[in-house]
Amino acid sequence: MRAKSLVMATLMAALAAGPLLSTPARADDPDPGPAASVPGPSDPVEVFQTGGDYVHFSSTPPATASAHGWWLDSDSRGAKAKVTVDLQVKDGGHWHTVATGHKTVKQGGGSARRANARFTCVGTKKTTWRSVVDVDIIGVADSPNKLETPARTYRCGVG
Repeated sequence: MRAKSLVMATLMAALAAGPLLSTPARADDPDPGPAASVPGPSDPVEVFQTGGDYVHFSSTPPATASAHGWWLDSDSRGAKAKVTVDLQVKDGGHWHTVATGHKTVKQGGGSARRANARFTCVGTKKTTWRSVVDVDIIGVADSPNKLETPARTYRCGVG
């Protein structure tokens, strides 16, 4: 299901640049979030990391906001996961999803093993963006947590 949110040390390191990785997630997380379905103690639990990059702006026509998401697990043994990326904008203090992308991939990242969400800019109004990455490993119990990337502001309006 979802990978655990960033811990402060990971966030500080990620702010320097580069991709973001969550801390490993477990289904027995004491705070699984609202309406979560957590497996029982005897169920196998997958530990993995969710990765995502900052929302970035492409100035090549057409101008777009874009974000990627992937997962990492050295013990995945060929497993696949459905990776979903929600591209969100902040409006009036609330986050709203304006685009969603998903792809079923093996772990690892890179252009062939990641999901992408894109939104074509409508005008040049300054807009604050973030992405939310959700990883659901197929056939395996995992955490309901999601990775939220830090906000970035670009001159890329939503209309």
